[in-house]
Amino acid sequence: MVEFLDRVSGFERITEYASTKEPFLFIISYDKTEIFVQKLSELSGDIAYSFDCEARVDLGKKANLVKYPVDFKTYSNSFKQVIEEIKRGNTYLLNLTFRSEIETSLSFSEIFAQAKAPYKLLIDNEFVCFSPECFIKIEDNTISTYPMKGTIDASIPNAKEKILNDLKETAEHTMIVDLMRNDLNMVAVKTTVPKFRYIDNIKAGDKELLQVSSEIKAQLSDNWHKNLGKILDKLTPAGSISGTPKMSTLKIIDSVELSSRGLYCGVFGVYDGKSLKSAVMIRAISKEKDKLYYHSGGGITLDSDLEMEYQELLDKIYLPI
Repeated sequence: MVEFLDRVSGFERITEYASTKEPFLFIISYDKTEIFVQKLSELSGDIAYSFDCEARVDLGKKANLVKYPVDFKTYSNSFKQVIEEIKRGNTYLLNLTFRSEIETSLSFSEIFAQAKAPYKLLIDNEFVCFSPECFIKIEDNTISTYPMKGTIDASIPNAKEKILNDLKETAEHTMIVDLMRNDLNMVAVKTTVPKFRYIDNIKAGDKELLQVSSEIKAQLSDNWHKNLGKILDKLTPAGSISGTPKMSTLKIIDSVELSSRGLYCGVFGVYDGKSLKSAVMIRAISKEKDKLYYHSGGGITLDSDLEMEYQELLDKIYLPI
C-alpha cells in the first residue's frame, strides 16, 4: 500500500533527501495535499516509473477503449462560467478538465507496459499515467521547463501551419510561457526562452496529435539541493495545467470542475543525487470504487470555441499503444 505524506511533511522529506544527495522518487498531487517520497533503494514494488521514452513492451494485447465522456451540456455549463470569469478579469487562461468514465480489458500494469510515452507512472492498480509533458529538469545548476499548450489533429490539412499561425493558440501559449518564466524567476535567475513554440508529434490511439511546446531555462544557486522542497512547492501546480494569474485561476478551477483532480495534473519525478527530471501527470487513468476514470481537458481563453474545446477533451481520451 502506497503511503502519502501531507504537504509540509512531504516537501520537508524531499529537502531532507536532496540535502544528503540521496536518490529518491517523488509524486505530488495537483493540490499538494498528498506527497509520496521514497528512496530509490527502498522503492515499493507497488510503484513503477519510466522516463525519456524507454522501450515499451509489446504484450500482444489490443488496446480496446470504451468512452463515456462528460456530456456536452455539463461541459458547456462550466465552460460558460469560465468565460464569465475571464470577462470579469479574474483569469485570462484557465485549464478546464473533467474525468470521463471508461472501460478497457487491459489492466493498469498492461497499459503501463505497452504505452508509448516519454513519462510513465504506475501506482499499484489504482493509477496509471502516460504523459507527453516534461515538468522541470535540473542539471548542472540549470533548471528547464517545457510547457505544452496547443493541440491539433495531425490529419487536418496543413495542421502544423494552422496551429502555429492561429492567433488564439499563439496568445494562449504565450500566456503560459510568461507564467512559467515568472515561476522560474521565483526560484532562479537569468531566465531565457531558447525555443518558443515548437511541435511535438503524439500518438493518441488511432489518431496523431500535434502538440505545441516551448523551452524555458534559468540558473539555480549551487545549493539548490538544500532548497529542493521549497523549489517544487513554489513551482506547483504547473502553469500549463492551471492558468494565469495562477492564484485566482486555481480558485476558479475549484469552483467549476465537478470532481477533485487528485494525482491528475500533479507531478512526479526522480532525483538521482546530482540532477532531477520530472513530468506533469496528464493523460492519466484512476480507479475509484471499481470504476475507471480518464482525465482530460484544455486551456480556455476569451477566444475559445465551445465545440472545439469539447472535441479536444474527447481527443485526449486515448491509450497510446
